[in-house]
Amino acid sequence: QAQLVESGGGLVQAGDSLRLSCVVSGRADSSRTVGWFRQAPGKEREFVSAISWSGNRTNYADPVKDRFTISRDNAKNTVYLQMNNLKPEDTADYYCTARPDWNDQSNWFPRSYTYWGQGTQVTVSS
Repeated sequence: QAQLVESGGGLVQAGDSLRLSCVVSGRADSSRTVGWFRQAPGKEREFVSAISWSGNRTNYADPVKDRFTISRDNAKNTVYLQMNNLKPEDTADYYCTARPDWNDQSNWFPRSYTYWGQGTQVTVSS
């Protein structure tokens, strides 16, 4: 099993930056892939980014590509999501999630992940 705790959300203005953190505990083989999803009010949960255990493989959703960067520090059991040039449409609850394997075809879907954090809220004002 794995437990995930997110932090770093907040209220910012358009163009600002935030860095979300996800501390992962439990069995390391349960979190070979760690991903970030987001869910805005009234909308479905959508994929943001994912990273492999070694960090050499990543996925990004098109709306965040070139603005967000995912990274991980396995010594600190932490995955980061650096979010730059934030836009009002980035406003959502952001969730950290983990799965035991990497799969480029299924990383994009919430149902492919086993463990979820409680989420952290990001609000971007215009």
